[in-house]
Amino acid sequence: MADKKNEIVNDSQFAISKENYKFMLLGLGIIVVGFLLMIGGGSSDPNVFNKEMFSTQRITMAPLVVLAGFTFEIWAIMRKPKQTEGK
Repeated sequence: MADKKNEIVNDSQFAISKENYKFMLLGLGIIVVGFLLMIGGGSSDPNVFNKEMFSTQRITMAPLVVLAGFTFEIWAIMRKPKQTEGK
């Protein structure tokens, strides 16, 4: 009977720790920043061409920031939580 109690206590640990969730929120913030970098460059008049739409920021930098955010998210999910000394 005592063994079942110990099993229940050990099974109550989450696979993702609180620290991992903080890293996941940081990764989400990086992704949002990447999408914010893509905003703009349009024109209110459809007859006028705006070269800002094809700027380096929107074509190169923003997708790399989004990709870095998704990579960070994968790392945050896969990261092994640190074990405490008492366990």
